[in-house]
Amino acid sequence: MKLLELHIEGFGKFHNKTISFHDGMNVIYGKNEAGKSTLHTFIRGMLFGIERGRGRAAKSDLYSRFEPWENSGTYEGWLRLESGGTIYRLERRFRRDSKTFQVINETLGREEEPTKALMDRILGGLNETTYNNTISIGQLKSATEDGMVNELKNYIANLNTTGNISLNITKATAFLRNQKRSLESNLVPDASKEFTSLLTEIRNLEAEIASPEYENQLSSLQKTREQVRGVIESTRAEKDELDEKLQKSKVLLSEHGFSDRRSVEACREQADGLYQIYTRTMRECGKKFRKVLAVLLLLLAIGGFGAAAFLALNGYPSGMLPQTGYTLPLFVPCLSMAGVAVICLGLSLLCLWKDKNYRQEMEDAKEKLGQILKQYLSDDAISSDSMIALRNRLDEFAALCDMVSRSEAAVKKYLEDINALQTRQSGCSEQIEKQQRTQWELEKKLERLSDCRMKARALKRVLAENDRIREESAAIDLAREVMTDLSSSIRDSFGLYLNKTASAYISGITGGIYDSMSIDENLSVFLNTRTRLVPLEQVSSGTIDQVYLALRLSAARLLQGDRKEAYPLIFDDSFTQYDDDRLHTVLDWLEKSYDGQLILFTCHRREAQMLRARQLPFHLIEI
Repeated sequence: MKLLELHIEGFGKFHNKTISFHDGMNVIYGKNEAGKSTLHTFIRGMLFGIERGRGRAAKSDLYSRFEPWENSGTYEGWLRLESGGTIYRLERRFRRDSKTFQVINETLGREEEPTKALMDRILGGLNETTYNNTISIGQLKSATEDGMVNELKNYIANLNTTGNISLNITKATAFLRNQKRSLESNLVPDASKEFTSLLTEIRNLEAEIASPEYENQLSSLQKTREQVRGVIESTRAEKDELDEKLQKSKVLLSEHGFSDRRSVEACREQADGLYQIYTRTMRECGKKFRKVLAVLLLLLAIGGFGAAAFLALNGYPSGMLPQTGYTLPLFVPCLSMAGVAVICLGLSLLCLWKDKNYRQEMEDAKEKLGQILKQYLSDDAISSDSMIALRNRLDEFAALCDMVSRSEAAVKKYLEDINALQTRQSGCSEQIEKQQRTQWELEKKLERLSDCRMKARALKRVLAENDRIREESAAIDLAREVMTDLSSSIRDSFGLYLNKTASAYISGITGGIYDSMSIDENLSVFLNTRTRLVPLEQVSSGTIDQVYLALRLSAARLLQGDRKEAYPLIFDDSFTQYDDDRLHTVLDWLEKSYDGQLILFTCHRREAQMLRARQLPFHLIEI
C-alpha cells in the first residue's frame, strides 16, 4: 500500500490544503503547533473514520479536538492511495449529522461500495488497532497498546492453522462468552421462590385494592377548588382597583417632580431657605448709610488727590514753611496725601461692591423662589401669603406621598392574600391529581394482578426452558476450555516468530551495537549480551526508541505475511530521543532496508540536512 495524495477541505487548523507523497522517504517539516499531528490524525481518520463520543467523553475526543477552526460545515476531505496496483480515492465527511464515506476506483473509473471486504483488500487486512501499533508510530510513544498483543496472537494462530486470517480466536471466544451471557440472561434460577413471591404479591394486591385509599373523593375536592378560585378573582379585582389609584397618584407626584415624602420635605426646605435669603438681602439693600459713606469717602479721595497734585506742582505755600530752618522734602506730604486718598477710594469701592453683592444675592434668591412658586402656585409673586400657600400645597403632596405608601402596603397585603389562596388552590389541585393517580394506580394494580396470575400458570414452562439453557451453557463452557488450550499453544510459539524478526532488525537499526533481542509473550523486551539478558528498562532512552522501532517493524512484517506490497511507515516526531549518530544510522538503514513508503513528520530540520549530506533521496514537504 502507498499513499499518493491527500486533500483537506476542513480538518482542525487546515482548510483547503493539498499534500502529495512520493515513493521512498517523505519528510514533512513543520514547527511545533504547525499541524503535523493534525495531518497524522487526518490520515488515520481517512483510513478508519472518526466516531464522536457520547456524554462527557465527547468534549475531548478526536472528533471534537479536530473540528475545523473555520467554516465548520466542511469537516471533510479525501485521500488517494495505491494498493495492489489499483489507485483508490477515499472520500469522507466526518460531520455527525451528514457523515458519508465513498471509495472511488480511479483505475477502473467507478465508485465501489465501501464494504469491510473491500477495505480489508485495500488496507491489506489492517484495522485501526494494528495500524496504531505497527505502521503508525505516534508522537513520542515508547510502548505498544495492550490490544496489539491479541491482534498478533490471533494472526500467528491463523498462520498455524488455515494459512489466512479467516480465524480469529479472540472474536470466537468473545462470541461464545456473549452467547452464554445471552442464554443466562433468560434463566429464572429461583422458579419456586418466584412462584411463592407471585402468590404473596397477589394477596397483597387484593388487600390494597380493598383499602379506603382508593375511595373516590374527586367531587368534593373539585368543589372546594372552585370556591377558592372565586375568592381569588374577587381579591384580585380589589387589588387591581387599588393598584390603578396608586398608579394615578404616582403619576401626579412624578409630574410635580416628587418621588417620596423626603423629596417634598427637601423642596420645602429649599423654598424656606430661599425666602430667608430674600428677606435678609432685601433688608440689607434698604439700608442707605453704605451709599452715603461711599460718597463721602469718594469726596475725601478726590480732595486728597487734588491737594497732593497742588503741592507737587506749586511747592509749599508762603506762610506754611516752619521757622526752625528745617524743611521736609516735598514728596513726603505728597505721598501721604495720595496714600490717604487711595485708602478712601478703596473703602468707597468696597461699600459700593458690598451693596451690589447684596442686590445680586437678592435677585438670585428671588428668581429661584419665583420658579418654585410658579411651579406649584402658578404665580411667582413673593410674599408671606404666597409662602404660606406654598407650604399648604407641599403639605398636600406630603399627604399624597403618605397615602401612596399606605396603598403600596395594602397592595402588598392583597398579593400575600392572593398567594396564600393560590397555594390553597394548588393544594386542592395536587389532591385532585393524587386522586387521579390513585385511580390510575388502581387500574394498574388490577392489570398487575391479572399478569401475576398468568405468570404463575406459565412458570412450569419456564422451569423446562431453564433445563435446556443450562445444558447449552455447559456446552459453551466446554468450547471455551478448548479455546483456552489453543491460546496457550499460541502463546508458546508467539515469542519464536516475533523474536526472530525483531532480532534481524535490531542489528541494522543500531549499526551493529546490538545484534539480538528477545520478546516474551507479554511483549516484555530484553537485549541479549554474552552474560545476561538486559531488561529494556535498564538501557538509555535512545536505545529504547531503537528497540521500539524494531518491535514496530517486526510486528508490521508479521502482519504483512506473504504479501509482496509493504505497508507505508508513518513517524510523528519519533526520533526526538535520538542523538545525531543514532539518527544517521536509522535513516541509512531505513532508506536501504525498507522497500516501502516512509513518511516522517518532524519539527527539526536535521533529518532533511542529514539526508542531503548523505545524498539519500527524499521528498521534502513544509507546512
